[in-house]
Amino acid sequence: MAKLTSFLLASAYLVSSGHSDIFQPIGNAAPPSYIPSRNDHPVRKQFIEDGDVPTQTNKFHANFFLGTQSFPVWTHPYSLCWAKGFGGSYGIAVSHTVRNQFAFGPSVENPRYFISPLGIQHIVLSAAELQQDTKLSVQDLGSFSANANLRASSGSKILMSVPVVQGMGMTTAIYAGARPIITSNVFFRSLSYVGSVNGGTYKYRVVLNDGTSWLLYATSSSAVGTIPFTLDSTAKISGPANFIGTIQVTKNPSGQDMESVFDKSAGAYATDATLSGSVNGASGSYSISWTKGGMASQTLLMYALPHHVESFDQQTQAALKNITLVTTTKGFAQAILADKMTMVENDLPTTIGFAPWSKNTNGAGGFQRTSLSSQATALINQVGVAELNQDMIPQTSLNSMYYSGKGCAKFASIIWTMNSMTGNSQYAAAGLVRLKQALDVFIKNTQPEPLVYDNVWKGLVSGASYKPPYDVGLDFGNTLYNDHHFHYGYFVYTAAVIGHLDPSWLTQGNNKAWVNALVRDFANPVDDQYFPMYRSFDWFHGHSWAKGLFESGDGKDQESTSEDTFASYAVKMWGKTTGDTNMEARANLQLAIQARSLRNYFLMESDNKNQPPTFTKNKVTGILFENKIDYTTYFGANTEYIEGIHMIPLNPSSAYTRSAKFVQQEWDTYFSNGRAEQVQGGWKSILKSNQALIDPQSSWQFFSNPSFAETLDGGASRTWYLAYSAALMGA
Repeated sequence: MAKLTSFLLASAYLVSSGHSDIFQPIGNAAPPSYIPSRNDHPVRKQFIEDGDVPTQTNKFHANFFLGTQSFPVWTHPYSLCWAKGFGGSYGIAVSHTVRNQFAFGPSVENPRYFISPLGIQHIVLSAAELQQDTKLSVQDLGSFSANANLRASSGSKILMSVPVVQGMGMTTAIYAGARPIITSNVFFRSLSYVGSVNGGTYKYRVVLNDGTSWLLYATSSSAVGTIPFTLDSTAKISGPANFIGTIQVTKNPSGQDMESVFDKSAGAYATDATLSGSVNGASGSYSISWTKGGMASQTLLMYALPHHVESFDQQTQAALKNITLVTTTKGFAQAILADKMTMVENDLPTTIGFAPWSKNTNGAGGFQRTSLSSQATALINQVGVAELNQDMIPQTSLNSMYYSGKGCAKFASIIWTMNSMTGNSQYAAAGLVRLKQALDVFIKNTQPEPLVYDNVWKGLVSGASYKPPYDVGLDFGNTLYNDHHFHYGYFVYTAAVIGHLDPSWLTQGNNKAWVNALVRDFANPVDDQYFPMYRSFDWFHGHSWAKGLFESGDGKDQESTSEDTFASYAVKMWGKTTGDTNMEARANLQLAIQARSLRNYFLMESDNKNQPPTFTKNKVTGILFENKIDYTTYFGANTEYIEGIHMIPLNPSSAYTRSAKFVQQEWDTYFSNGRAEQVQGGWKSILKSNQALIDPQSSWQFFSNPSFAETLDGGASRTWYLAYSAALMGA
């Protein structure tokens, strides 16, 4: 029987300090060779010029290369869409909507959803040469950016290219010998020439029929003197023939007084961004540095989201300007005049381990809670023995990576609890042997739906959709890269527990290599030969996107914030277990960013300033898209589903990412005064386990009831729920 190692439970559970560059490769090895490689992914790679390299599947720019290429991409605060003949143009349409244009329903006073309208073309940047044979392609697909290229026909040269960068303050069209044509389906009220702003860039003011003011900047690369534009009609502005240079447009919400801010950026544009970060103890920072095109002497105008502004370092704070534009689902973006922005997180969850954890009373830091009374220990051992006597394989070897992972993680938490909290190491060791066998089914790729390495987009996907009936919706769309952080996070956590309790397991066979391959699939810190950088997590938005290679009229989306943060927690603990301190530091920083992002956008406290005031009373967003928020789930509209999907799985990081203030308000809104007890099925236990975050005594009483016979979620155990609530109440 394997000997189990003890776990350091002191509050000084700290990451090694002084990590100056935490984005270090996990490894560069190919996925385990026994995982078959396939070149026939259900979604063909089309309209992409990057060649045979790992390609981002879950990022904001996907609508430019998926399906009909007809839906927008959201850079925030703007959205861009290929006009594709709509309004008679084949250029790139720029849109910025405001909240009085949003549709709220089913009632305006108590909305369950709101959505921004599509199809409004405030400004369309095009060229006379771009007609019905125009082709859109993309290249340089990165985590923060892409280039959208327009040709007059297939195989012809690029006439117009638009760098598409998250947060860009201006939309820039780079012309290569074409006649600019600018249109609007809102219609032009006026076009006024202002003059030169920097000796080489020429400025126009544009007023649309909706009363909004826009600025147009033109910079020639091949000629000197004023660049002429004429207002041909209320819907069309024409520029000079054979133009080589850039045209930039931006909405000006602040009047002529703030035009000087835009002028300081005119002629320069962001083309790409790089990510860097460092951690020192419980403090960390990360920077998004933009690569600049055009005039090097000009400073970029970019927009930052509320969670960025909230955590800016002093230098970036000084670059803030009094210019704001509302985004669709992330509150008001604020302009900065800077080529880099740096955010600081001073409360990294370094003290979180495998044990129940709670925040310090002053709100900063926290500590692990492991003290149990003899009565609690006895009951937890009794329940743990019964649950570990269950047959693991029927709960872990399923035709779904998601449900299989949940089953594995359930037993991992039971085994850790019995070994490290109740002292039943002998029974835990016996369970560990069986859990290793259960996980070995996946490590050897002999589960009912084995993984394959997709050599088209480059990633580990379920093989389920490669065979009849070729249903790409199987296992929640895993084959098309949906939900990989949800699915694989459960396996990573399981492996972290096993490797912690038996370090020798890490050196055996392909165990470590298989888990690292899963981590690289969804949380790779760099681009490498086999996987893209951070498939799931969006370092600009501060959370992950769950939607993969599915064209979507409302953009990317995410439903379960708690499974998003659990994936980061799992990576943190895998890094701790394997001694990869950079991995652990990255995940600690991610968790801090996620906690901030969730509080700002998803888990809405009563004083939330970012979502529409009538919507915040819902408490959670439900499904947050780039263009709408819908208070529902993909599997039903019961309140316990919508709130509960943001609770699972209860884990040590839950108290860090779900504030007690929010949990109390949510409980009082929906579940207090016996309402939770009326919920049916496993969702009742999910709600009652979540109650432990604010009222562990009531949670303990529910799960310790001698006649307890409630259904549990497939990823949950009564053992862990009892241990968690007992530890938090000090029982």
